[in-house]
Amino acid sequence: MTKYVQSGMRRDVLALLASEPRRGQQLKTALEAHYDEHIEPKTFYGALDALVDAGHVEVEQEGVHDVYDLTPGGRRMLETHVDWLVEQVQ
Repeated sequence: MTKYVQSGMRRDVLALLASEPRRGQQLKTALEAHYDEHIEPKTFYGALDALVDAGHVEVEQEGVHDVYDLTPGGRRMLETHVDWLVEQVQ
């Protein structure tokens, strides 16, 4: 696993993107609901930018919004991590 997905927040972003592309604010809101606490925008967008820079997430503009989606490499990284988690909890 690369250092770009060693952060729990980064892995959670990948998990949220597994089902569908999402806007940045949608991702942030979903994480805040899951963590039950506010996430500083600088922290969240820093994690998201790191995933984009590493090639695990791609970003496209849709009007005035940025929409994020998993790349094939990001999906493989997430699936590998999920397989590892399943092995650990069995």
